[in-house]
Amino acid sequence: MTCTDFLSQLTDYFDGQISAELLDEVRRHTAECSHCEVVLDTTRQTILVYRNNEAVDLSPELRDRLHTAIMAKCTGKR
Repeated sequence: MTCTDFLSQLTDYFDGQISAELLDEVRRHTAECSHCEVVLDTTRQTILVYRNNEAVDLSPELRDRLHTAIMAKCTGKR
């Protein structure tokens, strides 16, 4: 399995939608490839963070300010 193969299977891996053989390949690959092991661990931790936190209701004013700040950052404006 290559790193590209691993990345293409990542969503299916977390959804539990891969065969036992492919799961073994993923496990072997991440045991040998530290970069993909970091991707796997980081993705796993990110999913846990989102699952364990409740949605926060923002006031319309705060939502607008946050949206404006994000869009300015994305377009390189300050």
